[in-house]
Amino acid sequence: MSECPASAPSTLAPAAQAAAAHRPSAAPLAAAAAADFNVGRIWTIYQSNSANATLSVTQDAQGNLTGIARTGSSTTGTIEQGFVDGTSLYFVIAWSDGARGRYLGARGSDGRLSGVTTDLTHPTSQATWYTTWTF
Repeated sequence: MSECPASAPSTLAPAAQAAAAHRPSAAPLAAAAAADFNVGRIWTIYQSNSANATLSVTQDAQGNLTGIARTGSSTTGTIEQGFVDGTSLYFVIAWSDGARGRYLGARGSDGRLSGVTTDLTHPTSQATWYTTWTF
């Protein structure tokens, strides 16, 4: 399996700016989520720093994401502040060890998700991520 291209962080800059600014209203988001893709299922994120995580995600009709995550045998997390908007997604995982990871990504033309994750406690700590599942 190959990792995300090195250019992924720069292509996600508009999504990062939009997520940081505010969330779009529910009406346009509902239409975009229904028309584009649904990430509600169990899937794995493969990270460039080898900190892979398996997620169990639920997506509602407005594109809001909730769920749980697990990495390794003992670290678990809760998905918070998550949403799908068009072909982009955004979520934060609050990990049981106190870390909080922000995940920005997009659905590629091949149906796979990829993006950038940032440790919110240590913002210089970033990794790229991708899925092998298609959505």
